[in-house]
Amino acid sequence: MCGIVGYVGEKQAQPILLNGLKRLEYRGYDSAGLALLTPQGLTVSKSVGKIKDLEALLGEEEIQSFHGMAHTRWATHGEPNHVNAHPHTDGFGEIALVHNGIIENYRTLREYLQREGFVIQTDTDTEILVHLIRHSYRDDLTEAVRVALTQVRGTYGIAVVSSLHPGLIVAARMGSPLVVGLGDGENFVASDVSAMLEHTNRVVYLEDGEIAAITKDDYKITTIDKVKISHQIQEISWSLDQIEKSGYDHFMLKEIHEQPSTLRNAIRGRLSHDDGIARLNGLNLHAEELRRIRRVIITACGTSWHAALIGKYLIEEAARIPVEVEYASEFRYRSPIIDDSTVLFAVSQSGETADTLAAMREAGQRGCTVLGIVNVVGSTIARESDGGVYIHAGPEIGVASTKAFTSQVMVLTMISSLLCRMRQCSVQQGRELIQGIEKIPQQVEQILSTEQVIKDIASIYYRVDNFLYLGRGINFPVALEGALKLKEISYIHAEGYPAAEMKHGPIALIDENMPVVVIALKDPVYDKVMSNIAEVRARNGKIIAIATEGDTEIAERVNHVIYIPHTLRQLTPLLSVIPLQLLAYHIAVLRGCHVDQPRNLAKSVTVE
Repeated sequence: MCGIVGYVGEKQAQPILLNGLKRLEYRGYDSAGLALLTPQGLTVSKSVGKIKDLEALLGEEEIQSFHGMAHTRWATHGEPNHVNAHPHTDGFGEIALVHNGIIENYRTLREYLQREGFVIQTDTDTEILVHLIRHSYRDDLTEAVRVALTQVRGTYGIAVVSSLHPGLIVAARMGSPLVVGLGDGENFVASDVSAMLEHTNRVVYLEDGEIAAITKDDYKITTIDKVKISHQIQEISWSLDQIEKSGYDHFMLKEIHEQPSTLRNAIRGRLSHDDGIARLNGLNLHAEELRRIRRVIITACGTSWHAALIGKYLIEEAARIPVEVEYASEFRYRSPIIDDSTVLFAVSQSGETADTLAAMREAGQRGCTVLGIVNVVGSTIARESDGGVYIHAGPEIGVASTKAFTSQVMVLTMISSLLCRMRQCSVQQGRELIQGIEKIPQQVEQILSTEQVIKDIASIYYRVDNFLYLGRGINFPVALEGALKLKEISYIHAEGYPAAEMKHGPIALIDENMPVVVIALKDPVYDKVMSNIAEVRARNGKIIAIATEGDTEIAERVNHVIYIPHTLRQLTPLLSVIPLQLLAYHIAVLRGCHVDQPRNLAKSVTVE
């Protein structure tokens, strides 16, 4: 949510800042702005809408500046308009601030500042913070930021510049990610490494409660209590090509087609044929510790929550360990029962999801072993967990997650395999699963080669207003995920249900105008699903079936069939979700929707 990029160096700042913002568009936003330091002072420009609207406002003549910052805002306090857009400035126009997060006590601070004579012009919590910095200012910008933040309650990732201190950016973090980028005669700050990857791959991640003073040649980090901090410099392995569209019309389509590669990355070096086991050393748990686990909690949000549901099916069946899947946003507010025989997995693509991070910290405080399943190396969840597994999906730019989902499911599959081998599975059973896993990337490629079939189906149904998705067993969460993808990017109302639950309510909605997507694979519940299909047919519903290759019977009972290759039952979600991703994508394109940046959504949700 929101995006920050700051620059200080020897190059023109405006194009660097604007290009950096474009790299952050996937995060979701409704206005954009930038502040540049010039010999005449601070120049602030901002616009409602997309970055192209800000560029149009700036015009063709570039503002000469070597120091500045920019922001994309996703509205929380105050509607998205020009006044509420960032950056915000103090009453003298000498200090500018951009902010990701929420200041929870802003009303109290607002009343205090108004009594002190400050004029508040916006509806935002952010403006309060810049005035508070001004109120604390005594010729030292870093100290003013520090003093102001001691009075703040909430979450923030901020960057501050001032005409009183040219060549200096002050950045601070509490709950909202910030990273310092280190160049040669230039330095950066951003909410995501993608904003500066074309300039440097050397970064330092700020921790909560830290403040960075950044100049073109140096950076200094202290805590809010003035303790000096030294962080290890990390090198980002992502390449610039990975955050480009590479000839695809949209990032989402590119990322769908990257899944054979990303799934190979998820399993590379982790499967042992000899022992029939997945080796996940990052969990930091010895064999005996794995055997002592009596209960597993998986906490996540959105698409990651659907991956977690699949993980529940996998772990309970394979390892016979009870698993609870919790919405992270609810977990810490219901006094969960946790003991030292419980392991909590926090699943998050970004590793910065505020709700998931809060749930993880709550579990840790209660003595639980906390493990992360994340994509972004160096993310907060990765740093704060007791161990975990990286999914190695690479940068995911499209807001609607695709390749991260399948990589999360693959990692959860390997975790279930490991727990099973520690408890009850034979070497032979382990080897059979590994053989099935290794075939998955090629089988995904096979499904992707049938994209035209899915595109043709999309062309029939893209004008409808409602969809129903049905699945049973381990493919019920896939139905949920398929419905979510359609909702996210096409704005069609869609619901996922266990197929047997259809007759307990949703069946009332079915008529000739209701497309129903049914995951009907050749597995132990196939006959039950076929009965559900008959119920839909009897009410003239239009049926799109995801079926196992070679199943000719189903073609006679549905309107459309999308085939996937045969695999082990526990691996079917890795294949059955691919057609649903493509169906959502092509429907959204035909509806003229903004696929990569759907309205009101943000890629990395860093506020509760």
